Amino acid sequence: MQTRFLTSVAVLGLTAGVATADYKLTILHTNDFHSRFEPINKYDSGCGAEDNAEGKCFGGSARLVTAVNEARERAENSILVDGGDQFQGSLFYTYYKGKVAAEFMNKLGYDAMTVGNHEFDDGPEVLRGFIDSVDFPVLMSNADIRDEELLTDHIKKSTVIEVGGEKIGLIGLTPIDTDELASPGPNVTFSDPVPAVQAEVDKLTGEGVNKIIVLSHSGYGVDQRVAQEANGVDVIVGGHSNTYLSNVSEKAAGPYPTVVNGVQIVQAYAYGKFLGELNVTFDDDGKVLEAVGEPLIMDNAVTEDQAALDRIAELAVPLDEIRSKVVANAADAIEGDRAMCRVQECPMGNLVADAMLARVAEQGVQIAIANSGGLRASIDPGDVTMGEVLTVLPFQNTLSTFEINGQGVIDALENGVSQVEEVKGRFPQVAGLSFAWDPSVAPNEGRISDVMVAEGDGFVPIDPNKTYLVVTNNYVRNGGDGYKMFEGDDKNAYDFGPDLADVTAEYLAENAPYQPYVDGRIKQK
Repeated sequence: MQTRFLTSVAVLGLTAGVATADYKLTILHTNDFHSRFEPINKYDSGCGAEDNAEGKCFGGSARLVTAVNEARERAENSILVDGGDQFQGSLFYTYYKGKVAAEFMNKLGYDAMTVGNHEFDDGPEVLRGFIDSVDFPVLMSNADIRDEELLTDHIKKSTVIEVGGEKIGLIGLTPIDTDELASPGPNVTFSDPVPAVQAEVDKLTGEGVNKIIVLSHSGYGVDQRVAQEANGVDVIVGGHSNTYLSNVSEKAAGPYPTVVNGVQIVQAYAYGKFLGELNVTFDDDGKVLEAVGEPLIMDNAVTEDQAALDRIAELAVPLDEIRSKVVANAADAIEGDRAMCRVQECPMGNLVADAMLARVAEQGVQIAIANSGGLRASIDPGDVTMGEVLTVLPFQNTLSTFEINGQGVIDALENGVSQVEEVKGRFPQVAGLSFAWDPSVAPNEGRISDVMVAEGDGFVPIDPNKTYLVVTNNYVRNGGDGYKMFEGDDKNAYDFGPDLADVTAEYLAENAPYQPYVDGRIKQK
C-alpha cells in the first residue's frame, strides 16, 4: 500500500472552511519498454556511447530514473504505472529474462503494471518469476487463470492504492488474442475487454472508489472502444499499439489525452523514448475536471542517473562480447519501423524473408513468409553488429519448413492482411512470392489477388491444388499471429532450424555492403 499526503496548502484550505477540495493527481506512465535499458537511436535500435555523448540517443533506464524523480518533485500527488510489454526486445531479456525489468521497475518505484502479451513469451513460468520479484501488483482483468497454478492468486484483476489520502482503483487489460501473439499455454484464456473492465469498475465503485484508471495493453483502437462502451472509467493508460499521442507534434496519432466519452486516453509511444505525464484534477465526487499533459521526450537534456548507469554497465558485461561483433555492413538504413512494415512491403521485411528463403532454397523451398510483428527495429547505415541484428530479431525464433497447398498459402496471406487497419503484426513480408491486396474488400473475404510464385527466371500464378514447400519462423508455423493454417502434424514440418537472427546476420555478411530495397512484391490496389 502506498500513501502520500496532500500538501500543507491543501490541508490549510480544508481547515479554512472549504466544503470540498479538488484532488490533483499526476499519472506518470510508460508502455512497451521492451528491455531497452540502454539508450536507443532514432531507429529504436541500440545507440553507442559515442553517439550518446554527442546527444544523438534517447531513453534508457538511467534517464528514466532522473525524469521520474523530477516529475514526482513537481507533482502534488503522483503514481507511476506501466502499460505492459516490459519483456523482450534486447539481449538483456534474452540473457536475463525478466530479472532486470523487475530490478529497475522496483528501483523506479512503479505502483502497478498490466500484463502485456510479451510477458507471456516464455510462458507462465517466467512471468511468475517476474511477479515474485516485483514490489507492486501485476494486473490482468480479462483473462481466466484459474487453471494455471503458476499464476492463480498471483495476478489481480484490479487493485486499490491510496495516494494523498484518496483511493485510486487500477484495472489491468491484456490483448484478447494473446494466445496467438505469445505463449500463455493451454490453461489461460482471454476475453473481451469491455465486460471485464465493467465488472471491475462495478466492484471498485461498490467499495467506494470513485477514481478509476485502466492500464490497457490492448491498443489505441480498443482503448477507445472501452472508453465508449464501459461506464465509470476516468483514465486509460494504453500500450500495445506503440501510439504516440501529443499536442505539439505533427507525427502524433492523436491528442494527449484523447478524450472519448469523457475518458482520458494516453499512451507514450514505446522503448522508453518518452515518459508520459498526465495531470488530472478530480472533484470530490471523482469526476475529471481537467486533464492536461504531454509525453516528455527522454533526450540528452535529461541527465542520466549515475547509479543506474553503473548497474546497467555491470549487467551488460556478459552481453558485450556477443553484441559488439561486427557481422556486416549496410549501404543505407534498413527501414524496419512497424508503421511501415505492418501495412506494406518494407526493406527489413524483404531482407529477413530473402535471408530465410536463401538459407533453405537448396531444400526445394519456394516461398518465405515472415510476420512483421517479428521485426522490432531498423538498422542504421554502416557497420552492422550482432547486437543490432538481435534488436531487430530478439525472439530466438528458428526457421521452420513445411508443406502446404497453394490455397493454404492464399489463406495465410488473407490472414496476413486481415488486420491492416489495426496495424497488427501478422502482416506478411514475403520472398519467392508476390501478391496484391485490396483494403476495400472485407477482411478474409477476398482481399488477396494476383498471387504469383517464383519459378525459373520468372513468376507463375499460384496453383491452389499444388503442394509448396514454405519457410517461416517456428512461432508462425505453430499458429502465431493467426496463421492457424500452418500448424498441425500433417505438414511434414521441421521446426528446429537455425536461429532467425543468425540466418539474417549471415545473409547480411554474404551480401555486404547490403543495399536495402523494395521491388513491388506486395502491391495495394
